[in-house]
Amino acid sequence: MTSPVIPTIRPARPEDVPAVVAMVHELAEYERAPEQCHLTTEQLTSALFTTAPGRGVASDAPSWSDRAIAPALFGHVAVDEHDEPVGFALWFLNFSTWAGVHGIYLEDLYVRPAARGTGAGRLLLAALADICVRRGYQRLEWWMIDWNPAAGFYASIGAEQMSEWVPYRLSGTALRELAEHATTAGTRYGRLTG
Repeated sequence: MTSPVIPTIRPARPEDVPAVVAMVHELAEYERAPEQCHLTTEQLTSALFTTAPGRGVASDAPSWSDRAIAPALFGHVAVDEHDEPVGFALWFLNFSTWAGVHGIYLEDLYVRPAARGTGAGRLLLAALADICVRRGYQRLEWWMIDWNPAAGFYASIGAEQMSEWVPYRLSGTALRELAEHATTAGTRYGRLTG
């Protein structure tokens, strides 16, 4: 019996995007919500690799938001011996006002079933931990669906469950209604200073 090949971790490249998008959809299926996943190759390519003045900026946005926007999303892949992605981590920077430094928020971590047990998940997390340490970030954070059996793995690497924090989300109608309040209250972008 041969032992599994240990994956290599590297930053995602444009040619990895179709495989990562496919894995995001696999993750949505695993999390029992495939109908909620609408990610396309074009969207992920833009999020990871597009740097352009005003990308994603509304036409009525103030001039301070027209500066060039670097990609806000970052990605790493675990690749097999043929350089084919078998897992990924998509992440972005957050900021702790109390600590006064950035951290990493891990949006998604996924390893294809055939590559589980190879250390790919641990290596992806280790790569992000290394970025945190080298850059002076104090946190690597993520959310996990409450029934995911990965909880034991996360505990084994020293991750702590943050039960005292309750996530909130605004989306859909509630998001649009709150945004409308900003317009009717006269606080649209023009009164903001930057």
